[in-house]
Amino acid sequence: MRDFSNDLPALALNTATLGHNLDGYGAGWTPERVIDACAERGLGGIVFWRREIGGRAVEIGERVRAAGMQVVGLCRTPYIVGSAAESPDEIKASIDMAAGLGTDVLTIVTGGTEPGTKGVLESQKILGERVAAVAGFAAERGVKLALEPLNPMFGGNRTVLMSVADAVRVCDWVGAANVGVAVDVYHVWWDTGLAESLAAAKDRIFGYHLCDWLEDTSDMLLDRGMMGDGVADLEAIRAAVEDAGYTGACEVEIFSARDWWRRDPGEVLDVMVERFRTVC
Repeated sequence: MRDFSNDLPALALNTATLGHNLDGYGAGWTPERVIDACAERGLGGIVFWRREIGGRAVEIGERVRAAGMQVVGLCRTPYIVGSAAESPDEIKASIDMAAGLGTDVLTIVTGGTEPGTKGVLESQKILGERVAAVAGFAAERGVKLALEPLNPMFGGNRTVLMSVADAVRVCDWVGAANVGVAVDVYHVWWDTGLAESLAAAKDRIFGYHLCDWLEDTSDMLLDRGMMGDGVADLEAIRAAVEDAGYTGACEVEIFSARDWWRRDPGEVLDVMVERFRTVC
């Protein structure tokens, strides 16, 4: 495993950690202020949400690189399957935004089960068909599509991928080199078959997201823990991710309406850096 005790270039902030993905949360820092704060602390990268970018993708991407960092990824595509699925044109617009930022990873949260279907397999097949239909468009723009499985409690309305094994299955169906997997601790910490699934993913792991699962979590979406505050075996999960060949950024993504989003962003970043060095 890589040694992060004195090495921060692998650390990236997902701006959701500062409450930037939902209205009414966080301190409302501009992208520029977030970029400067991350650069001051020696981070290697930032992941933004589409709602922060608007028509400024190229400008913000250049600002990040001028500060000595990279745009590690963009969250996320619109839903691809389910009752809230959006059009292929909207999916392509998110791909264009990622390309404008200069990032090569766009995260996919799939959306829920397709209307009229039961279970998840049929929806997964439809997902594969729709991802395959835009994979070439993304490849032309230098963008990789990272399928992110979610904790099974999000099945039905937010996802049809409940595990890394599910995501790898869809990747196999699509068969495109730029379609892979994003691994989020919050969603996979429980999976006793995770190491085997990651080994099957191999070089298709496009992202690794850090946080923790609180033993007494009070909200399935908005009560993630800072690394070290919960019960996830962070070192074992990262070892499995890296054993599978992943050498990319470690992206801290914490949804925390009752705790971290109420704190000063500078404090959040400082604690994030300390925990990355000591418990991840």
